[in-house]
Amino acid sequence: VGDDTILGLQLKALKAGGATDVVVVTGFRAAAVEAAADAANESGFRVRTLFNPFYNVADNLGSCWMAREEMAGPFFLLNGDTLFEPAILARLKAAPEAPITLTIDKKAAYDSDDMKVKLDGRRLVDVAKTLAPEDSDGESIGFTRFSRDGAAAFVETLDQTVRTPGGLSWWYLKAIAVLAERGLATTCSIEGLKWGEVDFPQDLETAAELFGA
Repeated sequence: VGDDTILGLQLKALKAGGATDVVVVTGFRAAAVEAAADAANESGFRVRTLFNPFYNVADNLGSCWMAREEMAGPFFLLNGDTLFEPAILARLKAAPEAPITLTIDKKAAYDSDDMKVKLDGRRLVDVAKTLAPEDSDGESIGFTRFSRDGAAAFVETLDQTVRTPGGLSWWYLKAIAVLAERGLATTCSIEGLKWGEVDFPQDLETAAELFGA
């Protein structure tokens, strides 16, 4: 993206937003990611990696399960393909206390690839790509805050899910949807702030316009 990598831009935004300890779950081309993480380490900003050997047979819920021991207290979870400006982290930090706080944006229309959300006020009712666009109230941008209690509930749900048939094919947001049914999840709107998800070549072009040097 411009003169930097997606990971490089993420780490710079996390550091600018006040993060001090980052764990990157690796899989595909792990050695390259490990080298980039090592290069980003400096005083007051620690970047570590955790290899997920099941990355080619599991979805991102499996990556979260591999990192469950890192979730012993409050933490933030960021998708590996989400770019964001530091103000988004600041807004997520400042959101009212809740076990789980999902960062969302809103737009005029949603498509089948959007991770759509259904809300009751700010409370999360459901999150899934399969939600009907006309019944959707926003989309998850792939950035979530967990309190200590929220982290414990998330880890418990991850552990239960990987023990079920087909559980490794879940997105981790499906686990959050389960916890939303228990009233544990709310949302934080970042409308007006700059972010982008990179799934397709055209997304990379948009990201370069937004974040490229």
